[in-house]
Amino acid sequence: MPISHCPVAPASPADPTAPTPETLSYSFTFPAALASPALARATTREVLTAHGLPDMLDPALQAVSELTATAAQFTASPTIYLSLRYRASTLRVIAYDSHPRHTHPRLATACDTRRRAALRVLACVCRACDGAWGFGESHEPGGGTRMWATLPRAGAAAYGRATGRGC
Repeated sequence: MPISHCPVAPASPADPTAPTPETLSYSFTFPAALASPALARATTREVLTAHGLPDMLDPALQAVSELTATAAQFTASPTIYLSLRYRASTLRVIAYDSHPRHTHPRLATACDTRRRAALRVLACVCRACDGAWGFGESHEPGGGTRMWATLPRAGAAAYGRATGRGC
């Protein structure tokens, strides 16, 4: 998928088809490969810029990177899935991988601990933005695990400027 680095024209109020924050709703399938987090970041950068959300870039790109890297690490399938949605002044980033949730309690605890450790930077980013994150069983066909982060726009826009809010 080629990524355009051309500037995006600002949305015209007369053009009802122009991208706005409220119309941001995308789903992507990426290879479960080491290069996919970089590709997901580049895609997210273009999407957020096109939809007038450049003030959310830093935390959103970090969240996308953490979620796609973890999904690629855990999945048993050749692909991972990423969803970007903006609703109610909040960006929701969701990644799906094919790793099934364990039914044995000790295996489930060990796997959750490993996944939580892989997402520790995401936890810091979400905390700094007054957002939330988590993971659990995917309810998509094929099962697997769903990981998510929510980034409120006000908190994301202030990300990096606030002191004492990180980890």
